[in-house]
Order: sequence, then C-alpha cells, then structure tokens
Amino acid sequence: MHSHLLTIIILAISFPIINGQTLRNAAEYNSRGLSRQRQGDLDGAIEDFTAAIERSSGMMLVVAYHNRGNARTGKGDWDGAIADYTKSLELQLDSSSGPPVKKSNNKDGGPPVSSGVIVAPPIAFTYNSRGNARKAKGDADGAIADYNKALEDNPRYAEAFYNRGVALQSKNDLDGAIKDYSTAVELAPGLTDAYVNRGQAKQSKHDLDGAIADYTRALELKTDEAGIYFARATARHEKKDLDGALADYSKTIELDPGSAQSYANRAVIETLQGKDSQADQDFDKAFKIDPGLKARFKEFIENRHRNAKP
Repeated sequence: MHSHLLTIIILAISFPIINGQTLRNAAEYNSRGLSRQRQGDLDGAIEDFTAAIERSSGMMLVVAYHNRGNARTGKGDWDGAIADYTKSLELQLDSSSGPPVKKSNNKDGGPPVSSGVIVAPPIAFTYNSRGNARKAKGDADGAIADYNKALEDNPRYAEAFYNRGVALQSKNDLDGAIKDYSTAVELAPGLTDAYVNRGQAKQSKHDLDGAIADYTRALELKTDEAGIYFARATARHEKKDLDGALADYSKTIELDPGSAQSYANRAVIETLQGKDSQADQDFDKAFKIDPGLKARFKEFIENRHRNAKP
C-alpha cells in the first residue's frame, strides 16, 4: 500500500476570460490552461501552456513550464514532465532571467499565494515536483537527488521528506525511510501517509509494536480508510494478536466488502480459533471475489481438513 504524494499544486494568477474571446497574451493562455486542468482537460491545458511558453519571458515563462509539467504529470508523461520541470529550474537558477525568486516560508514548500501577481514556484517546490516524476518513472536515485536539492533550499519541507522516504523505502533503505517519515510527521503531524509508510517500514524490520502504533495514529487521522485497517490487521496477525487482527480484518471488510484478501485472512484466523464454519464462509466469499486466491490457500485448507477431528 505504498503511497505516493504526487500532488499537483496549481501555480496561478486568475484573469477573467470570456467564452469565445481571442486570447491575447501568455498570462491569458496560462489562465485558461489552469482552468482546463482543473476541469480535467489535460490535453487542452498542455496546448494552452505551450502557447503561453511561446509568448512568455521572465517569471511568466518559469510558471508556464512548471504548469505544463504538472499537466504532463497528470497524464503520466513522466519524460515530458521532467523536461518541463528541468527547464523551469534552469530559468529559476539563471539570474539573468529576472529577479531572484523569493524562498517560500511555508513549511509545506508550496508556492506563495498571490492575487493578480505572477509568482514563480519556489525552487524547492520545482525540485520536489521533478523528483515525484522521476520517482513515478522508476528512477529512485534521480528522485532522491531532487528531494535532496529541495531540502537544501527549504529544510522544513515536510512533503519532500515524505517523498524521499518513499524513494528510500523503494530501495529497501528502511532506516533512512523511517528517519525521513519521522521528520515529515514532526513538521506536519497530520501527514497520514507518512505514519502508514513508517508503519510498513517498521513492520518490515519486525518492529510490530512500532508498526501497530503508527497504523493506529494514522487511523486517528483517517478513521474510514480500509487499507490502514488491513495493514494493522497484518501486523497484529504477525504478532499473534488474533482477536485484534480479526477485529481489523472485519473492519476492513465493513469498509471494503470487495477485499478478498481480508476475507481469506480472516478465515485463517477463524480456523486458528476453531471457528471452522465461519472460516468456510469467509473462504467461499474470498474465492468468489478473487478465484486466483484459491491456489494460494490450497495447502492451508488441505492441512486444515487433514487435521480436523473425525
């Protein structure tokens, strides 16, 4: 249940554009591109941001490249997004392109908010965005390098710590990931996914109490998330807290009745508790939802029948 915070944050100014009006300049194309992006028309947004780029200079050009990168990210065009974020960064880092960009003082690293003024994204934000695209493409090392740059520029950027933790975890650097997730939740205590991922990393290190504590904290923040209940159930199951695991699998099923794995895992616990009738019902439900699970549990079921009392 690895989570990715691939957040697309709109960098913007807003200009009223009348339907059918001929667009006159880069700012108006950028504004319509943002509107199209919000409406889910990513191809139209990319077309408008491209038009803005062709008509831009200075800070507007920085913004237009970044926004086109966001739209390409939304389409899963990682190479195109990376190229656009790279161009935006080159322009931001080139002092000849205009006045230096003021660093964000927001702990989340997002762009400053302004009304009617062109505001370039903070450098940390652009590095984080490019890191996300590289991570999604499978380039964990490139992503980590970008998150490092983001954190050099803004050492309190919680999302960059979280994202670097995800990349480190994908490389099986569990200690590094746990450290980054811990920093992320110190800076942003409401970052649910950081608790979940830290719990997974701890569970991989067989720190079951630590994992359960993290999943529990995540559930305090997001009480109706089936996946978190399932994760805690697996940790409790591994710890042999059968009653706790049973309760969590049951809650997972309540929130997600299509969770075949939860039915099957609950059936295993019911078997261990001697509740064969309930186990049979849960296995039947699991295999109806996902027939492929039957092969995975075939040996367990055969052993159960073999060991059953005559």
